[in-house]
Amino acid sequence: MNTKTVSKIIPLKKPKVNVITLGCSKNIYDSEVLMGQLRGNSIDVVHEANQVGKDDIIVINTCGFIDNAKQESIDTILQYSQMKEEGKISKVIVTGCLSERYKPELEAEITNVDAFFGTNDLHNILHSLDANYKHELIGERLLTTPSHFAYFKIAEGCNRPCSFCAIPLMRGKHVSRDMAELVNEAKILAANGTKELILIAQDLTYYGLDIYGKRNLDELLRRLSDVPGIEWIRLQYAYPSGFPMEILDAMNERDNICKYLDMPLQHITDRMLKSMRRGITKQKTIDIVNQIRDKVPGIAMRTTLICGYPGETEADFEEMMRWVEDTRFDRLGCFTYSHEEKTHAYDLIDDVPDEVKQERVDAIMEIQQGISFDINQEKVGNTYKVLVDRKEGNYFIGRTEFDSPEVDNEVLIDATTGYAANGSFVNVKIDRAEDFDLYGQIVK
Repeated sequence: MNTKTVSKIIPLKKPKVNVITLGCSKNIYDSEVLMGQLRGNSIDVVHEANQVGKDDIIVINTCGFIDNAKQESIDTILQYSQMKEEGKISKVIVTGCLSERYKPELEAEITNVDAFFGTNDLHNILHSLDANYKHELIGERLLTTPSHFAYFKIAEGCNRPCSFCAIPLMRGKHVSRDMAELVNEAKILAANGTKELILIAQDLTYYGLDIYGKRNLDELLRRLSDVPGIEWIRLQYAYPSGFPMEILDAMNERDNICKYLDMPLQHITDRMLKSMRRGITKQKTIDIVNQIRDKVPGIAMRTTLICGYPGETEADFEEMMRWVEDTRFDRLGCFTYSHEEKTHAYDLIDDVPDEVKQERVDAIMEIQQGISFDINQEKVGNTYKVLVDRKEGNYFIGRTEFDSPEVDNEVLIDATTGYAANGSFVNVKIDRAEDFDLYGQIVK
């Protein structure tokens, strides 16, 4: 009797792709789109997995905005390139803003990275991973945030001439996304449980000018507001010069458009605003903040400021401090100036010492801490609709419509007062307030 030996055919295991995301919410969005395409190509993809294997491919989505972010990106590239050298992973691919801005220098200095790609190289990244770009997957993403909220990029690049900013060097000119495509993406997200859209772009207010011939963020807001299942729409990164007031009409008309606006103002003195090429004056800045507050009573306004810009005098800084005290922003972030190559400000002398820059930031944030404490105290005794993000210990952690994730206040809800699932909305009565946090209990 003849016998045959049958060998078991073991299918080749495809390598796992581990995507590492650095930088801002725009990078998070880009990573999610890349991961959605990879998954659509039946490639095993994870985000920032702690465990890696020798066959894994690491894709690092870098930030190149300011010095600290650039250093973090370089350190991360070096970390994984060393792991490749030691045989712990198979490939390292670098993409994103740092790679867009410094590709020749990075290729020369870090030679064992397999490939460097820029910010608009999705097709080429996929090709390097033996994947194809699938048009039918437009709008499909693999969320890295909790599923109930998603960053929602409506445009790429920026046409503004701000002297300190390197973003146009890395992201190019402003390009609006098609409105129908955006609405379709919102429907896909809503069908998968997303309740909050956080609209992002380098400048939201420029939306539509390039493809529709007019600013029509207000129309986009209304169409997104009509998508069933979307309960909150939040606006981040609105430029003050040429701000379209029609946005505020939509905000007043629709309950699911949050009364929240992130408008980075950067400075307040006329000489600093002129040197920064912001296209606005101190008085116009004050006027637009007042107009926004008058038109949308109760709106939470967030801004960011820069301390230590070239030529900033003590008088400039003191004027900015007084303005912060008088304006009483609900939310405020402050950063030290970073002297960036190839920006318009790079030709100026970076004449404010680093320690003075930091002292000025600390002074601004101390003022804001007191303002935030006072504003939060006024909320004690009131009841707010809160979106629950997670549970930690004895608290459910959530946010009101006046707070964006990661950068703003949180509401700590006593878990003994009721149950709140992640991604659910609950009514919370505030019974205690601190500088940047609210405490409360669930009420019916």
